[in-house]
Amino acid sequence: MMGFSQLSFILGFFGLAFLHYKLVPIMFQYSDQTQPKVHYYDFVLRDSNFTRLCSTKSMLTVNDSFPGPTITVRKGDTAIINVHNFGRYGVTMHWHGVKNPRNSWYDGPEYITQCPIKQGSNFTYVVFFTAEEGTLWWHAHSDWTRATVHGAIVILPAVGTTYPFPDPYEEHTIVLASWYKGDVMSIISEAMYSGGRPNTSDAHTINGQPGDFHSCSKETTYRLKVKPGKTYMLRIVNAVMNEEIFFGIANHNLTVVGRDGAYLKPITAEYIATTSGQTTDVLFTADQEPSLYYMLASPMFDGQYTPFDNSTASAIVEYEGEYTPPSSPVLQLLPGCNDTEAAVAFFKRLRSLTSKDYPEDVPTNITTRMLITTNMNHIPCPNKSCAAHGDRLASSLNNFSFVNRPIDILQAYTRNLSGIYTTDFPDAPYVIYNFTAGKGNASEYTTPGTRVKMLNYGEQVEMVFQGTTIVSPESHPMHLHGFSFYVVGLGFWNFDYGTDPESFNLVDPPRVNTVIVPSKGWAAIRFVADNPGTWLMHCHLSRHFIWGMSTVLIVKNGPTNDTSLRPRPSYMPSCSES
Repeated sequence: MMGFSQLSFILGFFGLAFLHYKLVPIMFQYSDQTQPKVHYYDFVLRDSNFTRLCSTKSMLTVNDSFPGPTITVRKGDTAIINVHNFGRYGVTMHWHGVKNPRNSWYDGPEYITQCPIKQGSNFTYVVFFTAEEGTLWWHAHSDWTRATVHGAIVILPAVGTTYPFPDPYEEHTIVLASWYKGDVMSIISEAMYSGGRPNTSDAHTINGQPGDFHSCSKETTYRLKVKPGKTYMLRIVNAVMNEEIFFGIANHNLTVVGRDGAYLKPITAEYIATTSGQTTDVLFTADQEPSLYYMLASPMFDGQYTPFDNSTASAIVEYEGEYTPPSSPVLQLLPGCNDTEAAVAFFKRLRSLTSKDYPEDVPTNITTRMLITTNMNHIPCPNKSCAAHGDRLASSLNNFSFVNRPIDILQAYTRNLSGIYTTDFPDAPYVIYNFTAGKGNASEYTTPGTRVKMLNYGEQVEMVFQGTTIVSPESHPMHLHGFSFYVVGLGFWNFDYGTDPESFNLVDPPRVNTVIVPSKGWAAIRFVADNPGTWLMHCHLSRHFIWGMSTVLIVKNGPTNDTSLRPRPSYMPSCSES
């Protein structure tokens, strides 16, 4: 049950209306259809048994489901999610892509905005959906728990508004994920102990199922039934742990209309590319001969010397009507697993809708510029005792590997606690070299620390993420909490401050929360620092994140109450072990 202190604080947000909603939910939800609504969810975390790939295991889930339940709201609504932790570990929850303005207390990353919800206790999140429309997702944000604890967020248009395209006949959520035969927490614990690579996943899944190409999976393959001539929306969530994904439906074109909770100018494509953490809204019309057609999700991984899960997940689009089903669904292959150029070519086609009803405001008066290298590294081990040729595998931003502390950054910042973090995360790497041609005079060894970047409220920020070839060149999906940002440029090789900004798209760049930094390439983003609080920025490939490829942006309060961080909830989880 919700504690008294939790209830008291939440009533401070909503007054007695919340209490009436708890007691009489139907009256509260539907008494006034023109007003934003408050939606209440109970998330019960516990171990559940699941059978895949011919074996059964126990794993952490929400409400005994994989993927977990979908949160459905309208733009302008609020969700109150009470998380009950009956699992074996402390855990936190993150609302991926939700700005949740001035409310980073409820953003969720472990030791950044809160300490874990302890086993046997609960914590209630308050999430405001003010700026997003489309599809986002939620997931656990503690170690590797997100592998099994995640689900979709559907944000419908506000009351009185519609989609900027004809209403589809039906909408379906498609969650792409990773399946491990082993216990994911044991896998990452063993890797962190040895200093080596964690085991790769054993399969990718579509709505929890590996599909026809895997053992003991054909009978449970996900099937999407469609009526000939009808148009369907797919809300695609990429919850995969450590690979990018190509997605497509054999013989069917996809019309891409949204990404990361914002609309796009519609583009037609045979496939989409989506990196870990991204969401994509697509339309497709059942305009082929009635039959069975494979829906495929196959990996894109361009790293060197690194094993990855090269398996393809499948589902079946099944036409309704009278016809003789083929012995096998129609198959159409997707780009190859190392085809970075195909992925980048898709990303470069995306443009914001940018219309009268959906305006965009791209920052042009930049006050803070940052060049951030995304590096794979090593950390020395005593007596060369670790698994990476005697060293420990690591990753970094500007050659600094982020280290969590036993108290969360947000609490340390708001209470002026010293010794938890330093404010010297650099605006550029200390050593400049040919980033995409070896390591030059840069070291393969990184420096661990808890370094953050301070930003004044209202700063207009430009960041260029630069891929490097230290240890191993790999693509990196960079995700920023608390903000959507504009991807104004994307390219290969070294970013050139003299020429590359000339090609920036400052008219209709896509507004997203996660961007791919191509292997041996760069990505340029812009945003306005208008959301006070502490916000994690990190690579969304789980092994890179756990190795230290992250930092924190602390956005200071603005000049008014409405531009300042909301008060700290009185019921935040304790950071003590007891």
